[in-house]
Formats: sequence, C-alpha cells, structure tokens
Amino acid sequence: MNPHQGAATTPQKTLLLVDDTPENLTVLGEILMPHYRVRVASSGARALAAATSDPRPDLVLLDVMMPEMDGYEVISRLRADARTRELPVIFVTALDSTEDEAHGLELGAVDYITKPVRPAIVLARVRGQLELKEARDRMRDQNARLEAEIARRMRQNQVVQDVSMRALASIAEARDDETGNHILRTQAYVNVLARALATTPRYAGELTPARVETYTKAAPLHDIGKVAIPDHILHKPGKHTPDEWEIMKTHARQGSDAIWRAIRDQEEREALDFLYIAMDIAHYHHEKWDGSGYPEGLAGEAIPLPARLMALADVFDALISKRAYKPAFPLDRATAIITEGRGRHFDPDVVDAYLAHLDEFAAIAARYADLAEQTPNAPA
Repeated sequence: MNPHQGAATTPQKTLLLVDDTPENLTVLGEILMPHYRVRVASSGARALAAATSDPRPDLVLLDVMMPEMDGYEVISRLRADARTRELPVIFVTALDSTEDEAHGLELGAVDYITKPVRPAIVLARVRGQLELKEARDRMRDQNARLEAEIARRMRQNQVVQDVSMRALASIAEARDDETGNHILRTQAYVNVLARALATTPRYAGELTPARVETYTKAAPLHDIGKVAIPDHILHKPGKHTPDEWEIMKTHARQGSDAIWRAIRDQEEREALDFLYIAMDIAHYHHEKWDGSGYPEGLAGEAIPLPARLMALADVFDALISKRAYKPAFPLDRATAIITEGRGRHFDPDVVDAYLAHLDEFAAIAARYADLAEQTPNAPA
C-alpha cells in the first residue's frame, strides 16, 4: 500500500484533471497520482461528462484556456447542474492577473493555481480543499439525519396530538349521545369546504394549505363545551323549555372558555394556532349569516370563517343522522334544507362549495356511517 494513501479503510479520493494539453495533464498526474485516484479529460465537454460518471470526482482541477469550451464555461455548467453544483473546482491556469482570478472565484471556483505549477503548492491546495469538502459533506449528512429525526418526532407528536384531541372531543360527543364518527365526519366536511374555497380568488390568499390543515385539525373541538351542560338538559329527548334552551346555548361559550383557560398562559402562541382557531369554531359555529344565531348574534363575515364552515358541516351531519327526535334525512332533503338556508343560516359561498362537492359529502357520510343508521342516499 502506498504510504501516502493513508489507512486501508479510508476511501481514496478521486480527482478530475481537465486540460487540452497532454503535457500539462502528465505533469499534474505525476504530482497527484501517488496520493489520489486521478481521472483526466482533454476538453470541456469530456469534463462535464466525467463529472457525472463513476467514479464521481471529489475535486476538479480545471484549465481556463481551452478551445471550444473554456474553463469559465465549464464551471458555469457545473454550477447549473444539481448533480455537480457542490463539486469544488480549482482553476489551474497561466492567467495570473487579479481580474482573471477574481472572475474565476466569482463563477464559483474555490481556489486558483497559476502555471507553471509547483508540486508542494498543488498538493497543499488539493489537500486543503478535499478536507473542506469532507467537512461540508459530513455536516450535510449530519444535518440531513437531524432533519429526518426532527421530522419523525414531529410526525409522532402530531399523531399523539390529533389522537388526544379527538379523544377529548369524543367525551363531549359521547355525553350528547353521538359517536366519534360525528367528529370524523364533520372534520372531513370542514376539510372539503376549506379546500373548495381555497380554489376561489376570494379565499385563495387566506386558505393556504397550512391554514386548511389548521381548520381541519381544530374542527373536532367544536362541541367541547357540552361537557358543561347538565345531563337532564343535554339528554332531554323532547323540546327544551325556554330556560333549558338558554342553558343549552351556553355550550358555545363554555367551549371557547375552556380552550382559552388551557392556553392563556402559554407563550408559544404560534405552536397553538389551531387551538385559537378551535376557540373561534367552538364559540361561533352556531352563529347565522343573517345575525339570528348565538351566542353573539354576529352576521355575515363578522363570523370567523372556520366557524362558518363548521356551521354547515354540523347542520349537514345532524340532518343526515338519526336523532331521538328525528330520523336520518336522505341527501336530497338535507341539501334542500341547506340550500334554503343560503344567505340566511349559511354563508352563500360555503353553500356553493357544498353544492359543488355533494359527492364528497356523501362519500364521507358513507365511510364514517354510524352502525344501524341509514345512509344519506337512502330514500326518506
């Protein structure tokens, strides 16, 4: 083993020498071959081909003055190709003016060696650049592993967060004699509506993919305030008295207040953005477009957008689901009721989004149908 090559376990570095003069390639080769694997190219075109073929070079020593394609053009093309963008290039040239050197460095060269070359200088410059490249590669690999680990942990945390939130929301749903499928259905409806509005000029800027995901993520907490409603009111099969109805309506404010108590002292507000959206949904999803809803009597666009989406999603699910006081309505009847509420109960744009995606609503209802409950497409 050549003592200059280091330990047998250390991969030998590969150099690409580019020069149109055979004598120059011979000189550089004699200096470098005892220490490195050397490949040669006698033109710019061959250099570009060699740079992307195995064994891939770790460093290029590039002549500037070559016919057809000079070294400046070669390095420009190397930098334009994602496969060779990070490949370090040392110019080896008889051009020794400051302007020439500056131009080469501006194009991305890492160093500049003037001819006639001196062996000690060549070896020192090559060794230094290879060490820098090895350090950069090691750091890049470490960063990639770190980013992958962070992404993996974030995915795990997201799963835990979503499951925990659905479990919390299901407590409220269970107290209301509903099922966890109601959570899944309404969450999916909100997602369909948000994605539909995101394609319109009016909402495209507001409903980014991240914002759509946030709305979807927050939707399951819409009825969390029902945990505060007494059982005899929450489970009453018949019509509520005026006093009971006033208590029942407090679940909207109770829900937003409960979420606020959980997050009000937290400093990482951005990380809890979906809970602020959940507050809006819980508090305002019973508001109506014409101002006749509760608890604040807001009207039109004064009602937060995620609550306007949830208003339709929640009513649609109630219409197509069996309740103690009503059978499950078929899709056409539920659609007629929602259409009638356009501009009164519901935001017209949200109703239009619903009407344009009826098939998706029906598919969601079927996918997450409650046991022993008729599907929304069944006849009345």
